[in-house]
Amino acid sequence: MSLLEMIIVLVLIGGVLTLVGSRVLGGADRGKANLARSQIQTLAGKVENYQLDTGRLPGKLEDLVTAPGIAGGWLGPYAKAAELNDPWGHPIQYRVPGESQSFDLVSLGKDGKPGGDSYDADVRYE
Repeated sequence: MSLLEMIIVLVLIGGVLTLVGSRVLGGADRGKANLARSQIQTLAGKVENYQLDTGRLPGKLEDLVTAPGIAGGWLGPYAKAAELNDPWGHPIQYRVPGESQSFDLVSLGKDGKPGGDSYDADVRYE
């Protein structure tokens, strides 16, 4: 093989590795976005379980982890403290009352800011 052929092969291998690397790294963000959607739905179920047991919605998400002083019928813990953060480590937003339902749960996406698109988009409980 000549030096020119070896350089061409190395450039081709570098191009393939760049393409594969971008796909793998993008897959991690896609996986976290899917995990955030699933986590929001699961956490909503835990909020509803709290409501069934106590007769009211929690005042804050931390009430799912430790019993608030006024929660008669509390049978928790309903969640672990780590479940109150999205896959990017940002706290999940909880609002009572919600905009179109009794409560809202929102993950602010990868950037941790309202709005955005792609992996930075908000994930909402619906």
